[in-house]
Amino acid sequence: MSRGALAALLCAALVLPAQVSERAADLHRRAFVFDAHVHMINRQLYHGGDIGERTPDGQVDLPRLAEGGVDALFFTVFVPEEYYPGRYETKQVLRLLDLAREQIERNRDRIEVALSAADIERIHRQGRIAAVLDLEGAFDLDGDPAVLRSLFRLGLRSVQLAAHNWTSEFADSCCAPAKWGGLNERGRALVREMNRLGMVINVSHASDQTLEQVLEVSTAPVVATHHGLRRFNDIPRTLPDQLLRKLAARGGVIGFHIGNSFHSRRFFEWSLQQEGRAFWDTRHVGEEHKRLTIEEIDRLVAPKFPMVGPPAPDEVLMSVDDWLGVVEYAISVVGEDHVALGSDFDGGPTPPRGIRDVRDLPLLTEAMLRRGWSERRIRKFLGENLLRVFRQIRRG
Repeated sequence: MSRGALAALLCAALVLPAQVSERAADLHRRAFVFDAHVHMINRQLYHGGDIGERTPDGQVDLPRLAEGGVDALFFTVFVPEEYYPGRYETKQVLRLLDLAREQIERNRDRIEVALSAADIERIHRQGRIAAVLDLEGAFDLDGDPAVLRSLFRLGLRSVQLAAHNWTSEFADSCCAPAKWGGLNERGRALVREMNRLGMVINVSHASDQTLEQVLEVSTAPVVATHHGLRRFNDIPRTLPDQLLRKLAARGGVIGFHIGNSFHSRRFFEWSLQQEGRAFWDTRHVGEEHKRLTIEEIDRLVAPKFPMVGPPAPDEVLMSVDDWLGVVEYAISVVGEDHVALGSDFDGGPTPPRGIRDVRDLPLLTEAMLRRGWSERRIRKFLGENLLRVFRQIRRG
């Protein structure tokens, strides 16, 4: 495909909100947009359909990714805690990866699995979306490097070390009772094996002690793919300044979650009143789940998907400028080379006021320009920082 034909294709795909200026539209088209955390395949597993079709619900699909100008993403497969008690989680990972590979292949004219930074750049030059397969929650690993290597051979290139909102047999989660005081020896061995394989170590959902110990053990940068800052919302799911500094000092990046709940104390408290519990609370999962078949668990969890945060009154929601203020604070602490986009679309966020879903990402570019960001800083945040770190971890 010629460069002119590719430019025409990208311009046709990008559908811009009315509020986006010509300058912002042009910059967004030229920027390399790489989202560190996007949920796609769970909805298709539970409800059918295809990632290539525009869906009536949820926040992301291939048509909307194209409209939002997304060039690459961490294509996240997620295993909810309900699968853990009966030890179905490994089977569920394999089911999700199988479906992901099948649907990506079915839509190969628009998307392809990327195993390296070179793959990402080649796929991008061809005018397609690069998908880095990412596992959210590593409960199934049990600290076993053989399981990790098997998933690596299936194309997995990123693993969230903490088991979502449960503590695993090798690492403490941020949002469950601690068992190991961070990592145990199996967890440290797993970090070393991920370094050897060149896999991204994702420290989102890790406890503070786990994250700190990962940074001590890892010889490569690590990534907090979808996160927030504790300065703005003092909850265990967010990152304190001292760990943000340590993450950056080791060359890593923090991807900023698009939802209100991580960054706005006001929204978080409102959602607590609405839901009656924190979004990470998994106390409803227990011994009774051991007696269920995997198909029964499928039916139990299916109504959760796609995971979209609760609609909220405008006066409760952050504005896009409020959200960017969080990113700007991180830049003031660690510099512009260590921040990235990690939206978590279809993973539960209620986005800032005025953002419907992934197709509205150009609104961020518009707001960044309005707030005086340089084009260089914008391009770093939208994707160049994440690509740089991915290349470093994958060693090419």
